[in-house]
Amino acid sequence: MEEDVHSPGCIYSLAYLNDHIGFCGTIKNSPSDFVVTEIDMSEQLVTESIIDSFIEFSESPEEQKRSCQHKKQKTVPRESYLEEKHFTNFSGFVNKTDPPEQDITVDIDTVEEVDDECGPEKTDILSSLLEEPLLESLTAFACSIKSELSSGIEAATPSLEFSLGSFTDKDQRARIHSAIQQTFPFLLTATWNTEIIVKPNLEYRELCQLVSEEEVENFFKFLDAKLVNSTFSFKPDLSKEHRKAVHHFISKKFGKLVETKSFSKEDHHGQQNTVITARFREKSGSLKKKRRADCPDVSDTFTAFMLRKENLETLEAIGCLSSELGVLPSDFSYAGVKDKKAITYQTMVVKKVTPTRLKEIESRIQKKGMKVYNIRSVHQHLRLGQLKGNQFDIIVRDLKTQSGDLDANIKERICEATENVKKNGFVNYYGPQRFGQGKHVQSNQIGLALLKEDMVKAVKLLFTAEEEDNPVNRAKRYFLQTEDVKSSLALLPEYKVRERMVLRALNRYGVNPEGCTRAWFSIPHSMRIFYVHAHCSKVWNEAASYRLKTYGSQVVEGDLVILETDAAETTSHSDRVHVVTASEEAAKTYALHQVVLPMIGHNIMYPSNKVGEWYHEMLSRDGLQSCTFRISILQLNVPGCYRHILKYPRNLSYEVLEDHSDGLESKDDRKEWAKQSLKISFVLDSSCYATVCLREIMKYGY
Repeated sequence: MEEDVHSPGCIYSLAYLNDHIGFCGTIKNSPSDFVVTEIDMSEQLVTESIIDSFIEFSESPEEQKRSCQHKKQKTVPRESYLEEKHFTNFSGFVNKTDPPEQDITVDIDTVEEVDDECGPEKTDILSSLLEEPLLESLTAFACSIKSELSSGIEAATPSLEFSLGSFTDKDQRARIHSAIQQTFPFLLTATWNTEIIVKPNLEYRELCQLVSEEEVENFFKFLDAKLVNSTFSFKPDLSKEHRKAVHHFISKKFGKLVETKSFSKEDHHGQQNTVITARFREKSGSLKKKRRADCPDVSDTFTAFMLRKENLETLEAIGCLSSELGVLPSDFSYAGVKDKKAITYQTMVVKKVTPTRLKEIESRIQKKGMKVYNIRSVHQHLRLGQLKGNQFDIIVRDLKTQSGDLDANIKERICEATENVKKNGFVNYYGPQRFGQGKHVQSNQIGLALLKEDMVKAVKLLFTAEEEDNPVNRAKRYFLQTEDVKSSLALLPEYKVRERMVLRALNRYGVNPEGCTRAWFSIPHSMRIFYVHAHCSKVWNEAASYRLKTYGSQVVEGDLVILETDAAETTSHSDRVHVVTASEEAAKTYALHQVVLPMIGHNIMYPSNKVGEWYHEMLSRDGLQSCTFRISILQLNVPGCYRHILKYPRNLSYEVLEDHSDGLESKDDRKEWAKQSLKISFVLDSSCYATVCLREIMKYGY
């Protein structure tokens, strides 16, 4: 039993709560047999039947004109000055004395010579901001750093710093920051409270090891200036490996601000040379400009819509929509992920897309199994969990009694099972779709590798093929056998959104630890965290089975319960978690439906009984005893949460349908003369699984 429970993603060997016999049948014969309808926060069903009660949003000509007049003056995003107690690269600072917006290209071959000395001619701007004695001290400090940089001294540099003193006026501090970085690019500045600190810029030193100091100085000035539409070109470089090293360094250190690309360029003698050119990234990615002629500024636009999808994963549908709309998958928000092999209805919000633009793609996405309704303008995105639950309308086909239960009446078995689950509930396991349907590798195994920060293993697991011979598995096998990223990408179908994102990043950064890390970071946060949550869910399933096996339905000392409260809804569960005492156990103060178990993370408490001991043993077993559940390199934060052991279906109703066969069977097979199906409907809270509820009702692994 215990061994089965520990098998990846296993659900069939997990515990049952009720003791009825159950029955057999099949679900999800087709998407129309499994319909999921989201229930929004106002407890309304999100479905086609209520679409007519809404007025679709459309922009009047006056509104379009007002919207387009709200155009930003700068297309390159401006970042605020650092006002925190730590140092950062100066490229995060703003130059508030920028010249007017203009098109400019800074090329190292045409830029004026820069004086390498630290003389007065380089401090004209600073002389108007700092008093002469302070300016002289700063200049002397800069010259000492420049001297060390030229001599190659490394040991003393990191510990050097210089204080300019306190400046209470924020605008004055901003001008000083910018002036220092334009005058001395090899320095960086930061503010501690109101004190300005100057230190050596170690990234300047690192880049000097790859290109000339002249190029480095002008590149850093280019970064600080942040001129709209400007580019910067390094000197011609014939070495592909050296260019690759420069690309990787700039991407690693300044990738959020600029992007680089190699271009073939003809010199004065007519020879072709290759140069690396850098340009500023747009805040929303290069797709931002696509199909936006009707209104240049849509960064603050949010459009809500109801999505009907059929036989598509939620993230797969988002990938298709983002491609059609020319935005990023991360620009979509939703309240919950819905089943793939089903017809589902849910609300989504996309930013930077107008209602008019969304309506334009309706006909194209219908061919991919999607429809959009109730398109309207809203003011903000959706949050995960921002729903009351889901309604499920399911057909279970090919009804049969359990093996050995031949004389039973199927309708009686259905009635007995549904009444038991109505009364007693079901174990609130995560369903098998949480872990994927793979036999060799499931999502939770990838999540464990990510938690252990083994990025290469996580990539290999993602591309582990199943036994079936189809284009997806052929592409995965080819990649693992050859590591030929380009050919694998060509073999992989377009709808495999996640895998294609990873391959594109691997093609750019290489199949190595750093490249695999960047590949995982290239996919949207919701996709990255999905795998980690899958592992946490698997652990929760095992913990629930252990808790029920060890203590049954009795609430014991050390259990965790959620206290009812009249506090605002924003009160976190952590504020309401209570540890059951010995006296409360004796008095039977609490019932099993109040007991919760933690989802592992950095901000949860464990039960103070055998279940808590089990959690710690499990963490050790999985190699997570020292895991902080914060994966900074992937910007993943896993605080954990609490989940009730039991849940109850609401509004449960059912009907047995007769599917007559027109007498095709022989007269001796009268028991099989009519096939029967079960039409069952119920409502579950958010994050509950209909497949798990059906498993409890049927007592049958489907």
